[in-house]
This record gives sequence, C-alpha cells and structure tokens, in this order.
Amino acid sequence: MGQTRSTVQVAEAVRWLRPTFAEAFPELIAGFSLRHGGVSAPPFATLNLGLSTGDRPEHVQENRRRLAEAAGFDVERLALAGQVHGAKVRVVETPGLYPGYDGLVTTAADLVLGITAADCAAVLLYDPQRRVLGACHAGWRGVVGGIVAATIAAMRELGAQPAALHVYVSPCIGPAHFEVGEEVAARFEPEVVRRRPEWPRPHVDLKQAIVRRLLQEGVPETQIEVAPHDTAACTADFFSYRAEGGRTGRMLGFIGRRA
Repeated sequence: MGQTRSTVQVAEAVRWLRPTFAEAFPELIAGFSLRHGGVSAPPFATLNLGLSTGDRPEHVQENRRRLAEAAGFDVERLALAGQVHGAKVRVVETPGLYPGYDGLVTTAADLVLGITAADCAAVLLYDPQRRVLGACHAGWRGVVGGIVAATIAAMRELGAQPAALHVYVSPCIGPAHFEVGEEVAARFEPEVVRRRPEWPRPHVDLKQAIVRRLLQEGVPETQIEVAPHDTAACTADFFSYRAEGGRTGRMLGFIGRRA
C-alpha cells in the first residue's frame, strides 16, 4: 500500500483525482471529483453532485453532466448507490439510482458506478483480468458493518479474485478531525483509534480501518492506493459534512469500463 500518486485532471475548470492504477488500464474510467467547476451556489459551491443536499436539482444535474463530459463518460450511464450507511451490495447492469444499497458491482461495459461523499470514503475496485468493477460508500457505520467485505464478496460472485483487485480509497475525513465518542471507538480495532492528551475524545483513522479490511479480504497491499487528502482540513477543494456544519455538497467517486 502506498499514498496515492493520483494526478489532478483539469478540463473546462472541472477538477477530479484519477487513481494511478487507472493509467495502466486504458479501458478504465475512474476518479473522485473536487468541488470546482460547477454551477451550484453556496453552501454547495460549486460542483455539488448530490441530490439529497437541498441544492437545486437542475444545478446538480448540470454539475453531473459537466463532470461526465470532462471525465469522458455518458452521464446517462451512471448507476448510483442510494447510500444508507449500511452494508448491502447489489449487482447492477443498468444505470439509475439504487436505494438502500451502499455498494454496487458490475461486469457491464459503458456503465459507471457512482458513490457520493462529503467525509465518508468512496472505495473503487477493479479486477482487470476478469473486468469486474465495484464501488462502495465507506463511512464509519458501513466500515464496521462490513461494507468492504460485502463488496468484495459480491465481486467474487462475478468471478473477481481479491489478489487481482486494484483499489482506490478516496479522500475522506482524516484522523486529526474525526473525533468520535467512546461507544464508536469501541467498535473499531485499537490499531485505528487515536488518542492524544489534548484531545478530549478519541479519534478514528477511517482510511486505515478501510485498508485493514481490504488486506483481511486478500487484496495485496501494493495494489491499494490511499488518497492523502483530509476533506475536513481542505474545504477549499472538498466538501466536508463535519467541517461545514452539515450543509454542504457532495463529491462523486466513479468507476466504469469502456467497451
């Protein structure tokens, strides 16, 4: 595992991060948006990609269109998880919204899986040998509830092998800002709980919690890329639910395969 060397892609002022491993697979479309290049007004400024935020729907749709155009996919081929902080995963073959699911997997070409986030992580997975794709929404509830294992299990049902997976863990809230109660800290392994004398309550390293679960499922450490960004520390580039008081936009993690 290494800190990701993902590069910032720029097209018509829309900005997103592209996983390094995507460069090795020309058929792959994958990335994680920043908050720049859209049409939304504050507090959703400007590239808000989430419809559940209170933003104007027409703004969100235009933002999605802009990102899709910049990243090179058809916005009409976007399949989105409904996201309820659970661990349910669905195999999908067609675009649309899938309520009640936090993970989506597919073997379909020209279908882009999407996860919205604003402190939680979007985890993007690809088996290039069997061309199986996965994406999951990994907040703390989903992580302790088993969303990572459930997503990989669903991919295995489609023929994927954990040893062949390349995985990107997107920007999310970092341990310096992810303060939790003792009851939440107790649901994590001690290795990802952080304590300091100046902190009144424990903090959790969400990215490391995700990485540990990927390793437990058999994903090679060298095939896991972890974005270094802390969304709560960099609201100039990222939306952060916690840092911005709960009223903000959403980024989009996306992964798909060209035919």
